[in-house]
Amino acid sequence: MNNVLLVDGYNIIGAWPELNQLKSHNLAAARDRLIETMAEYQGYTGYRVIIVFDAQFVQGIAKKHKHYNIDVFFTKENETADERIEKLAIELNDIKTQVIVATSDFTEQWVIFAQGALRKSARELLIESKQIEKKIEKRVRKIQEQRPSSNIPLSEEVAEIFEKWRRGDK
Repeated sequence: MNNVLLVDGYNIIGAWPELNQLKSHNLAAARDRLIETMAEYQGYTGYRVIIVFDAQFVQGIAKKHKHYNIDVFFTKENETADERIEKLAIELNDIKTQVIVATSDFTEQWVIFAQGALRKSARELLIESKQIEKKIEKRVRKIQEQRPSSNIPLSEEVAEIFEKWRRGDK
């Protein structure tokens, strides 16, 4: 079974304390941090992650792009993230695919249930993301302890480039 996690971007940003605080002075940074967190989630769980943002904060036509191998959608000007998520849930939900929607919007949760998708609250996603982050850190520490140190010292800049490659970001 394939799992797809549809994330209501601004709903999650507003519900997660760290991102909500960041949003108040830098919305783009809050979006980027959510995308990075969901990239780790995707890499760890194997779920396909799609994040949908309302166009109200980004004027212009609808667009889709990949960032850290995550599909990121900005809705059309008169389309809400909820509407786009509903359409995606209908398109993607089939016998081989389980769609899960991450939102704390109560109305949206009921609409999603009607489409046959499951829901994950913003709080549940935050807890799960923090657990994954800890597991990744633990795994990295274990690997670093087991692996002999590199004979070639890397600058921070080069290490950062390698990390971007590892995550699939160009």
